[in-house]
Amino acid sequence: MSRQSTPTFVRLTAHPLRWRLLTELATGDLRVRELVALVGEPQNLVSYHLRLLRDGGLVTAVRSSYDGRDSYYHLDLDRCANALADTGAALHPALRRESAPLPVRPVDLRRTPRVSVLFVCTGNSARSPIAEALLRHHTDGQVETISAGGSPRSRLHPGAARVLRREFGVRIADQLPRHWDTVAGRRFDYVISLCDRAREKCPDFSGGPRRVHWSIPDPAADGDPDQVDHSALQRAAVDIDTRVRRLLPVLCTTRP
Repeated sequence: MSRQSTPTFVRLTAHPLRWRLLTELATGDLRVRELVALVGEPQNLVSYHLRLLRDGGLVTAVRSSYDGRDSYYHLDLDRCANALADTGAALHPALRRESAPLPVRPVDLRRTPRVSVLFVCTGNSARSPIAEALLRHHTDGQVETISAGGSPRSRLHPGAARVLRREFGVRIADQLPRHWDTVAGRRFDYVISLCDRAREKCPDFSGGPRRVHWSIPDPAADGDPDQVDHSALQRAAVDIDTRVRRLLPVLCTTRP
């Protein structure tokens, strides 16, 4: 009998409730009360298991920028992938996998009608335009993607255009923010909110699109939006890019 201890990932994910919480969080960021409703268990029990998942590094929490009494929980899929790979290596050296950056795997999303995704944030000047541009970039335009906001600014944040150009080779300098009322009559498969205020204020769209939330801090929240530092926008863009790439295989399963 091997004296090797059970890998942390196995111990954490083997519990039925923790596995259920992980599967719910795999679709997007959620608050405790939403997880309670989804899994049908008491809040104190859900909070206890969320704490174990946080201690294990699989789940993180960020305070809501809309309501400071709330927190959004986020599943770190990259940490899960690495932990799963380490678990395989612990079982047998032949299962060891060299760690590498998340690849952009080729996807075929050609269909009629095209998969359609709407990204929303309050100002539609940074986070949602970045997500729109990156999804279009990673799918070579196979996905119909657009962004909008509830209180759109007069122009795109120049730092957003700069970070996309420098880090990803994507140009959006001529794009203008739009109000989500201007796309109210369009059909979307997914409506993805990138800020907590937009999630609460975003209207319902016809056709029953799937609603997903990515709780991404506003890189301009601590000062003048025109003076936000490049590093804050870069962190937001990297987070959005990771989430967009994780979204690609999900979009492949979307039915016409």
